[in-house]
Amino acid sequence: MPLDSKPNPNFDKSKLPSRYVSVGPESAPHRSYYYAMGMTDEEIAQPFVGVATCWNEAAPCNISLSRQAQAVKLGVKAAAGTPREFCTITVTDGIAMGHQGMKSSLVSRDLIADSVELTMRGHCYDALVGLAGCDKSLPGMMMAMVRLNVPSVFMYGGSILPGRHKGKDITVQDVFEAVGAHSAGNMSDEELHQIECVACPSAGSCGGQFTANTMACVSEALGLAVPGSAGAPAPYESRDAYAEASGQAVMHALAQGIRPRDLVTRQSLENAARVVACSGGSTNAGLHLPAIAHEAGIDFDLQEVAEIFRSTPYIADLKPGGRYVAKDLYEIGGVQVIMRALLDGGFLHGDCPTVTGKTLAETLEGVTLPEDQDIVRSCSNPITPTGGVVGLRGNLAPEGAIVKVAGMTNQKFTGPARVFECEEDCFKAVENREYEEGEVLVIRYEGPKGGPGMREMLSTTAALYGQGMGDKVALITDGRFSGATRGFCIGHVGPEAAVGGPIGLLENGDMITIDAEAGTLDVALSDEDLEARKAKWQPREHDYQSGAIWRYAATVGPAYKGAVTHPGAQAEKHVYADI
Repeated sequence: MPLDSKPNPNFDKSKLPSRYVSVGPESAPHRSYYYAMGMTDEEIAQPFVGVATCWNEAAPCNISLSRQAQAVKLGVKAAAGTPREFCTITVTDGIAMGHQGMKSSLVSRDLIADSVELTMRGHCYDALVGLAGCDKSLPGMMMAMVRLNVPSVFMYGGSILPGRHKGKDITVQDVFEAVGAHSAGNMSDEELHQIECVACPSAGSCGGQFTANTMACVSEALGLAVPGSAGAPAPYESRDAYAEASGQAVMHALAQGIRPRDLVTRQSLENAARVVACSGGSTNAGLHLPAIAHEAGIDFDLQEVAEIFRSTPYIADLKPGGRYVAKDLYEIGGVQVIMRALLDGGFLHGDCPTVTGKTLAETLEGVTLPEDQDIVRSCSNPITPTGGVVGLRGNLAPEGAIVKVAGMTNQKFTGPARVFECEEDCFKAVENREYEEGEVLVIRYEGPKGGPGMREMLSTTAALYGQGMGDKVALITDGRFSGATRGFCIGHVGPEAAVGGPIGLLENGDMITIDAEAGTLDVALSDEDLEARKAKWQPREHDYQSGAIWRYAATVGPAYKGAVTHPGAQAEKHVYADI
């Protein structure tokens, strides 16, 4: 075998990270490993492209990713690259929901980013295509791309098809709400079983505008994904065509020197926030957009996101607040139709670049808002004039909080607090109907540090809806809510209870006022009252004093900055792409 590999005329390996493991006599030991895997001299001479997937058998969200990765690899090969496939983890929220397993969920986002970073660094790959399915894997993969700053393309695994029950489309949200109806005696064992058997009929991520589909839309809005790739449901063969195109696109980006930080800018982040707001997307975007921005060294916290949410019309009638699912949106043109409507309304920065080399406006040329459909409206005829997700602030949330108001008719609520120290206690009270109409249920010590892990509360909120009480009580927490949550549910309250935030000082009966129209969240206590309670407050020790969740709690920052676990690009001394 030769000591050196033949150069690829299209790429100068002397400027690529893979030169450390494939070029020159000193790389002979490394090349011996490649020969062991059947690689040719030509393949070794080409750029190495990491093809990272979150494939596993944990849930339908991820089960089709391995198949799609093979199509990505075909695209890379066709464009004179050498794909190297690897996997990372996921924690699937639908299965982790409602028990201690949910404490692993947000932790997994940062572990995904870290593991992709380490694999890319350790093997000196030159570019990255990342495929993701379940909620946290999407932002985790995008965070890794921006952190590494090698040419990258994001690829969503696709949504699940809707189930059918009694002539209506249903999603996993309906199953969670059916649990509440069953606990209230309004649904039989037999019907609950029927619903659980038909709600999720295929591979793919949850079908409403929950966190996975929200962040898939974000990937296109940021310019990190091939246009149109966020739309097709997971079982559709067209996903393989998008996957192959993603492989070719990353090689084009490598040739043109298009990097993620060229794409993830203040303007593109604002575009992404607009798409979230106008579609009634997941409140988790209020965590993930600041975290992605952090990887680029951009300050873009929850309050800045919320200001954009507030000034964006709500135009896409998607579940959980609306009527339609991702498949319906795909059939009228996907997220590109939403972005077309926003661009026509003057709400997008059309000059933002994308991974294709075209601007966002150029990628939307030829896209129109279809007539004879009521899934997406024009900005001049919105469902409501302000966004489906809004930020709140007040003496109960000095660092802010977030609520999804899509589909809500009443956006003001005042009531006495009923305080719970963890989600399980609140769920038990809801299940046993040990609460009163008009109350504000408070779940605390569920923040990033206090949980640890900032759990989602879908089991509790869905049970309330299933009992017919979704609009008769409110719920606030320093934890999170699922993208499938609906109702007066306020999350991300900060500072969190574990660091002595006001939510940790509440007592039963304190009067809480939520005003989503004014953007406020207050408790009827004076500054002196809160200071007196703070003087008596003692920090609590959480149950995770070793392992990954302990390490997360030790490093995680506040929710309003994205619950990130490292200093970010502003503290960098080098960027991996430039090694």
